[in-house]
Amino acid sequence: MTRWNLSISEETDRAVRTFLARNGGKKGDLSRFVDEAVRRHVFDLTIGQVKERNAGYDQMEILDLIDDEVSAARAGRT
Repeated sequence: MTRWNLSISEETDRAVRTFLARNGGKKGDLSRFVDEAVRRHVFDLTIGQVKERNAGYDQMEILDLIDDEVSAARAGRT
């Protein structure tokens, strides 16, 4: 596990700690909360990049490519 040293506004710190305390917060919940939030944000940013990259393609073309690749992957497993 990696440790981060972060600077967070007092308002954000208070809001998160209050939220965790009201929901039965336990030791380690703050780390889990931050980890989940960062993962979700990275995922959302990645989705945005993929959507931007694929904006020039026709949706049916993308779905056809996905179908082709799924079929090829399944054929390779048998």
